[in-house]
Amino acid sequence: MRILLVGEFSRLHNSLKEGLEALGHEVIIIANGDSFKNYPSDLSTKARWCETKLGNITRQIIYRLSKFDIAKIEFGLRFYLFIKRLKNYDIVQLINEQPIQTIPVFERILIRKIFKQNKNVFLLCCSVDFEVAQHLMNKKERYSIMNPYFENPKLKKEFSYILNFLSNNHKKTHDLVFQNIQGVICSDMDYVLAMQKHPMFLGLIPNPINTDTIEFNELKIEDKIIVFLGINRGTYHTKGITFFEKALKIIKAKYTSKIEVVIAENLPYQTYINQYNSAHIILDQVYSFDQGYNALEAMAKGKVVFTGAEKEFTQYYNLTEKVAINALPDVNYLVNELEYLIENPTEIIAIGERARKFIETEHNYIKIAKKYSEIWSV
Repeated sequence: MRILLVGEFSRLHNSLKEGLEALGHEVIIIANGDSFKNYPSDLSTKARWCETKLGNITRQIIYRLSKFDIAKIEFGLRFYLFIKRLKNYDIVQLINEQPIQTIPVFERILIRKIFKQNKNVFLLCCSVDFEVAQHLMNKKERYSIMNPYFENPKLKKEFSYILNFLSNNHKKTHDLVFQNIQGVICSDMDYVLAMQKHPMFLGLIPNPINTDTIEFNELKIEDKIIVFLGINRGTYHTKGITFFEKALKIIKAKYTSKIEVVIAENLPYQTYINQYNSAHIILDQVYSFDQGYNALEAMAKGKVVFTGAEKEFTQYYNLTEKVAINALPDVNYLVNELEYLIENPTEIIAIGERARKFIETEHNYIKIAKKYSEIWSV
């Protein structure tokens, strides 16, 4: 099959492409790299002019005056330049309801062209969109990434990217997409919880992880236990980073001679994953029920990851032993979990081994690619 994957936020589409190509399919990714993360694509809609010296100055001036990022216009224009090449694919998959990330009216113009030029278009629910945002705002779960906003509405500006999915302007985009797609596939339990009763829900297909290119090294603790915290300021509150920071402050004071803490901020994807190679423990996020892409790649390397591993996740995969630490928005809880691992280093090694085995069993990129090709063909 000829397959077009539109958008990339986490390397999900890149790993899926690798799995599909291993099965003999022809796959093209069109995406803008997702800012500083700089994910690879075959057709790049990266805002290159906005990153030049002149473009960046213009961009900053306009943003300060209007709070509008002109890079969004460039994303759309560069996508439009490829539009004649984006036709007659057997399958098209959108990474999100607004995969192009341009202004709403331009987004709809471009998406209409995709629908007009291709018959079988599917939507992937692997990040916030209209249905997910609505689910979060209705407080349907025990907790969610919206907790910080509910507790402090002054954070509205930082949560605007989620709230914008509920705007009338985006609702038009949502309606356009749902009127033309064949169905919606979810990548983990957090999105299944929001979509499971929707008539267009096709099921859960776990994130694909290329375990052939991610090396597993059994954890060895020879001196200090290394704890890694990666911070993206854009998701600081939605990931609950403040809980990790407070827990680390307590842990560092108590175990100065036993641990080393490494903190990194706003790094490109490749730099980020290389930064934590020497770590034993990775602190990912506290508000999720399942693991996101960064957590899964760290687990594939055999790291002990503090992330979403709620009962909904363990029940779905029939797990009886920990493959990750279920992180919660509770400083004392996080401190207790870290203390246990520091005092019981053999458990760190055991969880790391189970994490790798879990990824190989449930997230193997070729196995997952087969699931996609099967669900697309129904």
